Amino acid sequence: METKEKIFEGSVLNGFLMLTVNLALTVLSIIGIVYGIIMLDVGINRGGWLLGGSIVLLIVTAILWAGFMMLEPNEARVLTWFGRYAGTFTRTGYFWVNPFYSTKKVSLRARNLDAEPIKVNDKTGNPVMIGLVLVWKLKDTYKAMFEVDSQTMAQSSAANKNEVSVGSSTVNLMNALENFVRVQSDAALRQVAGQYAYDDEDNSNDELTLRSGGEEINDQLEQKLDERLALAGIEVVEARINYLAYAPEIAAVMLRRQQASAIITAREKIVEGAVSMAKMALDRLSSEQIVDLDDDKKAAMVSNLLVVLCGDDSAQPVVNTGTLNH
Repeated sequence: METKEKIFEGSVLNGFLMLTVNLALTVLSIIGIVYGIIMLDVGINRGGWLLGGSIVLLIVTAILWAGFMMLEPNEARVLTWFGRYAGTFTRTGYFWVNPFYSTKKVSLRARNLDAEPIKVNDKTGNPVMIGLVLVWKLKDTYKAMFEVDSQTMAQSSAANKNEVSVGSSTVNLMNALENFVRVQSDAALRQVAGQYAYDDEDNSNDELTLRSGGEEINDQLEQKLDERLALAGIEVVEARINYLAYAPEIAAVMLRRQQASAIITAREKIVEGAVSMAKMALDRLSSEQIVDLDDDKKAAMVSNLLVVLCGDDSAQPVVNTGTLNH
């Protein structure tokens, strides 16, 4: 997506140098004011010119103090010139710029969002609880400042909390962006969850589900989030579903259904193994000529073996002391 962000190309001076110069000018202006007053007291007319010039110099130095700015790693300043976007400054250190530039500091550091689980309907209409964890960071400062109404949201947040200090404005701005991320994450999560079933209940196909999707579901969630958050210049570093369960009103029913399905699957394995063992027993008895069984005896033997192998209780052996042939 095309971006209008650009690097600030205006004049930027070393902050420590300008600090020294401004301190010197401030001291000179104060000395000039004092000497101007003294000269006027003793009747020297030039004291008025000295006093007026010193006052003007003091006002200028007071304005110059507003041009200092300091940036830490992964921070940026968005500069505007009487409402016109002038560029984004990202160099780390202590600097001085024209104080008539309006600057707003934003953070480029990664931020974490652990969204509370929300209730959505999956593809089959079952209500499920699903939550996500999201790592994001600001990539395009122009979009964050001017494409979405983050400034108004930040001012509203500060007003609600009675916060008026300048230092809190960056926090409020990032909190406003975080609220934007939270709302869009909720929408993206609902969109992805509604496209898939919670689980393959019939085990009839290999259709992708929320429970078994794993990385594929996470990749689709990340893609949807990227599409939604690109408007605000936000980059998604990682997005993962961290909570998935049936909604409380159907959780007990679905648990019993899963238990029944597991029991049926286990029984199928047991029967399959029992039939295999019965066949092996008959084949061994026949191949090694241990005993000659007719069809009725084979049927009875297979029946007894299946009862023993498939039953939940321990087998009670019965010793047959009779003969096999009548």
